[in-house]
Order: sequence, then C-alpha cells, then structure tokens
Amino acid sequence: MSEEWWKEAVIYQIYPSSFKDTKNTGWGDLKGIISKVDYLKELAVDIADMGYDIADYKLIDPRYGTNEDIDVLIAELKKRDMKLMMDLVVNHTSDQHDWFKSSISSPKSPKRDWYIWKPPKGHDASGNPLPPNNWSQILGDANSAWTYDKTSNEYYLSLFTPEQPDLNWENPDVRVAVHDVMRFWLDKGACGYRMDVINLISKDQRFPDADETIVNATSGDAAGNTGGSAEYHPGWKWYVNGPRMHEYLRELKKEVLEPYKAVTVGEMPGVSGIDEIIKTVGQKDGELKMIFIFDVVDLDNVPGQGRMALRHWEVRDLVKPIEKWQTVMIEREGWNSVFIENHDNPRSVSRFCDDSDEWREKGAKLLALMQTTLSGTIFVYQGEEIGMRNMPKDWDVAEYKDIESINYWKKSLALHGNDKDALKKAREVLDTKARDHARTPMQWDASPYAGFCSENVKPWMRVMDDFKTVNTDVQTRFSSEDDLSVLQYWKRGLANRKEHADAFVYGEYRTIDNADDGSVFAYLRTGKESGQWLIVLNFSGETVAWSMPEEVKVRGWMAGTYLKGKPDKPTKGVVALRPWEGLLGMCSD
Repeated sequence: MSEEWWKEAVIYQIYPSSFKDTKNTGWGDLKGIISKVDYLKELAVDIADMGYDIADYKLIDPRYGTNEDIDVLIAELKKRDMKLMMDLVVNHTSDQHDWFKSSISSPKSPKRDWYIWKPPKGHDASGNPLPPNNWSQILGDANSAWTYDKTSNEYYLSLFTPEQPDLNWENPDVRVAVHDVMRFWLDKGACGYRMDVINLISKDQRFPDADETIVNATSGDAAGNTGGSAEYHPGWKWYVNGPRMHEYLRELKKEVLEPYKAVTVGEMPGVSGIDEIIKTVGQKDGELKMIFIFDVVDLDNVPGQGRMALRHWEVRDLVKPIEKWQTVMIEREGWNSVFIENHDNPRSVSRFCDDSDEWREKGAKLLALMQTTLSGTIFVYQGEEIGMRNMPKDWDVAEYKDIESINYWKKSLALHGNDKDALKKAREVLDTKARDHARTPMQWDASPYAGFCSENVKPWMRVMDDFKTVNTDVQTRFSSEDDLSVLQYWKRGLANRKEHADAFVYGEYRTIDNADDGSVFAYLRTGKESGQWLIVLNFSGETVAWSMPEEVKVRGWMAGTYLKGKPDKPTKGVVALRPWEGLLGMCSD
C-alpha cells in the first residue's frame, strides 16, 4: 500500500454557521474561522474542511463573508503548512441559484433541462395533479420528492427539500459547468473536495415507483409497524449509485481531479458493497481518494426506515463494520475515512457512550483513543475534540431548527395526535438522532454565548447549557499531574498517531475475540517499525474483568483514558477495566 500525505492527514470539519461569529449577526463567518487557525494548528490539523452555500457556486454567501475572506483563509492556512478543503454540493442547487431561476422561468428556457422536470402522471379524483412517481423526500418522508410548478404544470425532482432541486447530470452542459466550478476553487488554492451525496448524481431514467414501505415516525420497534402504508416511499434503489455514476466520476477524475492532484472524499450514503466501494476508492483505478462509510453511524438505524428511526445496538454492531473495513481497505488497497461525527449526525459521546456529567469525559476519551488508532484519514468534527454532547432532553422541541427534525415532528404529530406514549417515543428519536445536536454553537469559553458571538446578539441556535465547563479555554488551560482534559487527550492521541503512522495509519489490523464480555472492543495494530500495539476499549458503564489472550504479550501500557501517565495495569492475565476505560499497550516482539 502506498504512503500518501493525505492518508496521514488530520481533517477538521467546520460547520461555518456554528463555528465563530465575528460580524455580530449570530451566525458564524469566515473571519471567525480565520481567527481560530492557530487553534486548529495546535490540535495538529492538516486540512480544514468547510462547507459553503449553493445559491452561487462561485460566490460566498454574504452571511459568511466574501471571496476575499476565502483568499485570506487559504493564505493563513498555507503560512502554517495547512490546507483548505471545500464542500462540493453538485447533486442539487438552491432554488435561488441563477441556473434554477432560469430553468423554472419557462419550459423553453435554455437551462430547463439542467434540472429534472416531468409532467404529472395523472390526476386524483378532485383533479389535483399527481407526482411522476411515489418517491419520498429524503429529509421529510411524508412528502413527495417532486415539487409542483403550477405555471408550467410540471414537477421538478427535489430529493432533499423543495428548496434544493436536483441537477440533471444526463445533460453534458451541467457536467461541464460543474467541472468549471471545481477548477475555480482549486485555482484559488483549495486542495480538494468533500463531495456531498456524490453517489446520488445518476438517476435511473425510467423513474419507476419505489417499493412500498411501512410508515414509521416513532420506531424502536424492529418491525416498524406503527402506522400503515405511506403515500410516498424511499426510492434509494433508483438513484443511489445510479447507472452512470462511475462514468461521471471517471470524467471528473480525468478533467479535474488528476490534473490538480485534488484530495477527495466521497459522501456516499446507502452504499456498503465491497466491490462497489473499491471501484470508487481503489488505489489503482478508483475515481476518488477516499470515502465516508456510514456503517458505524448507521448502526442504530432500523433497516428500511431511514435515519430517523431507533433500534437498540450492541458493541458487536460497532465492531463488525470496523473490522470489515479495516481489513478490506488493507487487503484490497482502497482507502476510507475514520469518523463518527459530522454535521448530519448527533454527538458521538451521547450516541455511543454516556454523556452524563460523571462519564462524559471518559467516554469522549474512549472514542478519541479508538479513532486515533484506526486506519484511514481521520476526520474530527468541530466540538468533538472537547466532548460536546447532545442537546438536553428538557429543551422545548422548538429548539430543533433542522428541516429533517421539523418534518419528522410534524409527521409524528399528524400520525399520533395526543397519543402521549407514541409521541414520547418520537421525542426519544429526536433527542437521540437529530442533526441539530451537531449544530449548536461551538463552545470557546465561559463568556456569554460561549464566546461564539457577542453578548449583544442572539445566536441562530441556542448555546448548550454546559458551556461554562465544557469549552476549549478550560480544556486548554487544564492542569493536573494525573489527568488530561478531553482536548489534551485528543492532541496527544493525534501526535501519537503521526509518530507511529506505520502502525495506526498503514499497519495490519486484527480484532481480538471479545467473547469474555460483549462490552469490550479489543484489537491489535502492527507496524513495520513501531511493532505491535494493543487497544482495549470498555464500552460500558460497568467494571469489566477482561481476559487477555495468552498469545498477546503486552510489554507495558503506554496510555489510558483514566490517567495522564502510564496506567498501572497487569500486562497479562485478567485486566480490570473501569467504566468507559480505554487502554493502549505496546506489545513484545
């Protein structure tokens, strides 16, 4: 397997709206990101990944700043030997984009077929037009994926929301325009792209109906039998990794990505087939550098019911996909990313551990230890490095701002009315899975609004109640002979990862059977120069007696989630693991 700088890089994903406000608007902005470049450098970040608006592909939304601000950001990153990665959202645009404004203006518009327009498939008994098929909206599955335009008596495809019409990649002019946009930012100095839902760009041109599913607005029930047949249904099989997707990606690679040596990561939800993924990110012929594999962050989904459903999971459900992809990428010479948080998922310490005041720090360190010792390019999401958690369950539902959350709650109310038990289950899904949890303002210090914005303005989203004790300032200044803050633990873990990249980035991986206790995840990483390392993770709030396999010879424990220095633990036999304890051991030759 070839060694590449981007494989060893640490990429920090920024959600600009919630990162840092310097304009006193209550929204984060580019100058806020610029003001925190040194913070990112101290964390050991190599690439800052930042999203941008899709109302104009070549112009920064004035809410966030200007194109000149981007130039300054790139220059400031470059001074520190860092790079900028941009979000590329080209499955769809905003309905405020000039392309779409032209497209919707008239069926005779030269850009009409830059989007996907279809006539009604018929009319109901009252004479109302019916959508071309029964596909449901991704961010609101009670709604059609098609939006009706009364003026032209046609529908346009809008898989996510009516405000986000899908581009028609069948039109070569659209692809040429996308290539032009990509070159624009690469010429400015961006190093590459996080490619948003890039595997949805090719749709089956027959646009057939989706298979019918069962309504589920509360879940927890494996059968999902909570409401009967829905009017609209997920059409994933007709547009996920569609018939021409690889053709389009190969064209992107030839026209743009290879000439610029761009770093790319594909966000490709709904895909887990090994051959299909290696075809995309294989070292020899792959179209992209790496991929986000969603098997871990989807582990509590109910099959066939989408993201906003909830099922109980065991540690083995976490181990299985990690083992699969750690092994596959090494054996098949592909490359993946390492992540468990992003702007579309809840906070990991709340989801995978215990986010109570007693155990939040231990759980956050456990997840840091796991991620910094797994192969793949590591992505850290803003706030993850200080152990930010989900929104409190006693907040009013009105605090949820995301369209997916709003649509989900509306659907729940419509289905269940005053059924308190059903609505309680629905609220549990919202409290656990909503994207809003990752979008609360970044917590910088103990000043009003956590230092995200001036105390004279109200942030666009409510600041977490714990900001006075959970923030970067407190965790940077933390001093103890026996312990590290979550932020300090991440810094040490990332430094250790880079020092022993031959083991933790490129090395062999082997899971150790956790038959003794189902709450323990243990594995070995082996490098050509660094030797073998043992990682043991207790994913439970209980003390666990873990039996170390006889063939594993630990020379000494180098780090743990409980102590700053070397843990005082036996190096053979039975190891007592405290709640949410993780250990990193160096093995004998």
